[in-house]
Amino acid sequence: MMAAAVSLLAQSPGSPRGAQAAGAVMAAQAPTTSAPAPEETEVWEPIPPVVTPGATWAAPPSDAIVLFDGKNLNEWVLTRDKSPANWIVADGVVTVNKAGGNIETRQTFKDYQLHIEWKIPESITGSGQARGNSGVFLASTGPGDDGYELQVLDSYQNKTYVNGMGGSIYKQSIPLVNPGRKPGEWQSYDVVWTAPEFNGDGSLKSPAYVTVFFNGVLVQNHFELKGQTLYRGKPFYKAYETAPIKLQAHGDKSEPISFRNIWVRELK
Repeated sequence: MMAAAVSLLAQSPGSPRGAQAAGAVMAAQAPTTSAPAPEETEVWEPIPPVVTPGATWAAPPSDAIVLFDGKNLNEWVLTRDKSPANWIVADGVVTVNKAGGNIETRQTFKDYQLHIEWKIPESITGSGQARGNSGVFLASTGPGDDGYELQVLDSYQNKTYVNGMGGSIYKQSIPLVNPGRKPGEWQSYDVVWTAPEFNGDGSLKSPAYVTVFFNGVLVQNHFELKGQTLYRGKPFYKAYETAPIKLQAHGDKSEPISFRNIWVRELK
């Protein structure tokens, strides 16, 4: 009787000897596995195309479409009637012709990376929204100011509503910070634009997103737009496939601003 009890105790998983015995049996039955080969997680294709970067961070890379190189406005038309753009080109920059109206690119785009530089005149006058006002419409979806606007404005010690200051997605998203330079100094936007997508019936499939660096500082971080940017009312989406990029000739009475070094890279 005692020998049987000892044997049962040794076989019981709850006893130390039983646990050791059970562990030995499980170890003997466990399959042997080897470490995965590094090659199992290596991806070799597709091979990314080679792009030669510009000589400086602001220079267009080899796959960019240059929209303005300081020489002419051959890549631009007037928004209102698609006639040749009539803004003023001199000394490597283009200055807004407020009487001429908005201009937009001849080509249309969907998703892209954009670089654009702009300058508020050193002699700028006015205040608030009437001080160096313009806009970069990341997709121009119709006449006038239809589309999705990244605001251009003198934001150096110039008080205004914060969802309408420089670096804002107009009336939708306040910039994370204000890195605006003084009037008379060149400023830059670097933008990654993901266009909205629509179903066959025109309903929204996926919204637009935008990331913006203002003078090299992140001010919009993959912001989801609620629709077109509007001066009055709530934003809404309007179906489109591709669209031009538009520059605004704002009607405020301050001195017109200037642009230079505009290029875009299509993202596919």
